[in-house]
Amino acid sequence: MNNTKTNPATAPVALYVHWPFCVSKCPYCDFNSHVRAEVDEAAWHSALLADLAYEASLTPGRRLTSIFFGGGTPSLMPPATVAALIEAAAGYWDVAPDIEITLEANPSSVEAARFADLARAGVNRVSLGLQSLDDAALRFLGRAHGVSEGLAALEVAQSVFGRVSFDLIYALPGQTAAAWQAELGRALSFGTGHLSLYQLTIEPGTRFATLAARGEIVPADPDHAADLFDHTRAATAAAGIPAYEISNHARPGEESRHNLTYWRYGDYLGVGPGAHGRRGRTATLRRKKPENWLAAVASSGHGMEPEEPLAPETRAMEALLMGLRLAEGVDLARIAAESGVSVDRLVRADAVARLARMGLIEQTGTRLHVPERGMLLLDAILPEVVAV
Repeated sequence: MNNTKTNPATAPVALYVHWPFCVSKCPYCDFNSHVRAEVDEAAWHSALLADLAYEASLTPGRRLTSIFFGGGTPSLMPPATVAALIEAAAGYWDVAPDIEITLEANPSSVEAARFADLARAGVNRVSLGLQSLDDAALRFLGRAHGVSEGLAALEVAQSVFGRVSFDLIYALPGQTAAAWQAELGRALSFGTGHLSLYQLTIEPGTRFATLAARGEIVPADPDHAADLFDHTRAATAAAGIPAYEISNHARPGEESRHNLTYWRYGDYLGVGPGAHGRRGRTATLRRKKPENWLAAVASSGHGMEPEEPLAPETRAMEALLMGLRLAEGVDLARIAAESGVSVDRLVRADAVARLARMGLIEQTGTRLHVPERGMLLLDAILPEVVAV
């Protein structure tokens, strides 16, 4: 990566399309209030296209490198709407010849039945929320699907999409090292080029936090979780899909290009209710409640909340916090050039030197990265190092 400042008028850009509706309540989903039995598909089709057109009017001449359909249950978006959004995007921007078009999907038989239509609409990558290969764990996580249904959906996905990823959650209460090793080995045997492997975190206000407070579940011991983390990275590396981000693993060339845009602090345009974006030096946010977003699009042609200019220090901090998650790390000179914050103000040189002596961070010129040994301690390293 060179150290020259990127021209925001011509820099590549990614597109995120948020479909807010869920088909069932989920214990950790932010959109429980968005469960709908029926959706006015024609109204949503038109509104999403209008919101997209507004964002495109502010970013002419950009190259579109990825589209990501996410949110509640985007795999239940009408394929015609997906196709229309992809076609419209291709008319607004210069589309990269190898554009990545990802759709998130729950691994249910209902959604798997739509995969072929979504592939014909232009989706070429799917991210499946398998979450576990153990039925008891899926029940604990509040998932509606079972292992057999999930694996059937995976098989369909692999037959119709060029690229497939799925996620698993580990370090569950009571999960032994042997159980996780066996589950991970099985996951690797399916041959997908990308895996997202997350440790369970107990967030305040969630059902899991309530259960833990009552003593009904005991979170994984930190040392045990660390052992599972080490095994995970060793096993995926041995299988040829090493970690390129703290929780994401890919065969070389199959990294999520869309997520890399986030982690490398590139521009991404958010469309649809609740969609966040970064456009140049501005943070964007669409209205979250679907009805309010629809009303805003009808009256103004877009669902945008008031935009928020980002201070140079905020941009620099976000770029550091995101980029140090990656195995490649960050180029401090690039962040300085694009934010206007000098290199010597980005990180604490004394902390970098101290952690480098411990083997927890490495710096070569202006390139800074957290090596394998330090990734487990990333949450502790970041506040020590980041100065802005």
